[in-house]
Amino acid sequence: MEYTQLGRTGLKVSRLVLGTMNFGPQTDEPHSHAIMDAALDAGINFFDTANVYGWGENKGRTESIIGSWFAKGGGRREKVVLATKVYGNMGAEGEPWPNEDKLSALNIRRAVDASLKRLQTDHIDLYQFHHIDRSTPFEEIWQAIDVLVGQGKILYVGSSNFPGYKIAQANEIAARRDGTIGLVSEQCLYNLAERRAEMEVIPAAQEYGLGVIPWSPLHGGLLGGIIKKQVEGGRRASGRAADALKDPALRSRIQSYEDLLDKHHLEPGETALAWLLTRPGVTGPIVGPRTTEQLESALRAVELELPESLLTDLDELFPGTGPSPEAFAW
Repeated sequence: MEYTQLGRTGLKVSRLVLGTMNFGPQTDEPHSHAIMDAALDAGINFFDTANVYGWGENKGRTESIIGSWFAKGGGRREKVVLATKVYGNMGAEGEPWPNEDKLSALNIRRAVDASLKRLQTDHIDLYQFHHIDRSTPFEEIWQAIDVLVGQGKILYVGSSNFPGYKIAQANEIAARRDGTIGLVSEQCLYNLAERRAEMEVIPAAQEYGLGVIPWSPLHGGLLGGIIKKQVEGGRRASGRAADALKDPALRSRIQSYEDLLDKHHLEPGETALAWLLTRPGVTGPIVGPRTTEQLESALRAVELELPESLLTDLDELFPGTGPSPEAFAW
């Protein structure tokens, strides 16, 4: 496994991030534990989750599964850089109550303590804002974070799904506070088929020293060899991927992508991950395996070296928008 520093921090993290969103909803606890053990054995030390994972009446379940894995001991917690998130509503299903979501100082305080209890740990290494909160000023958010850092409950803070201007705003306000480090990472939607983050989010992250952590690196499975799997009678497209393939132009592009990689004797999913590892500012993509076999496939991406000719061809297939303002002006 290769390692890099997370943004401008001294924290060393693996170039692949273990995403845990499937733990609970699609992967039971024993198999989730097996995947985490395999990830750690392979050198992945960066685990990502969120307080809402488990979803619906089971939200919080994913953190609890990770917590029971930590409780097994064997240095598991000590070896892991643990990241979780706050923003989503954690109140009882069907019984909404004020102050159980978003980024008020009250909710941040309550959410951290609840996550620590589920995770069976005394601190969170990277605490991430899952979304922007348009109703809470950053002065309040940073005041709450400073208290938690002082208490040793969290070490670093990151964002997720932030536009470029909010990254700038958050860190400019943090810079005016004595001792506040500000955001050190941004977790954003970024892959070959969805490159809008290159317009402003990634440039802002680079300017302010944030590590970029792409989520959905296979774009909901579209970049994982989905057409070939259908032809061979494997797992069929569902949800957003199935809807996307109804677009003839996009289906043709995905087919061309698979044909191109077939000529290079490369697996589509592994190539999509390897491509992200070549992108400026990227710390490492989040992989969310449902099985240990899927984890093994993701691990092979770290070893891939994509030739320049292939990178050029991929840029032609999925050109993206380019940086702003050139993307929309001159």
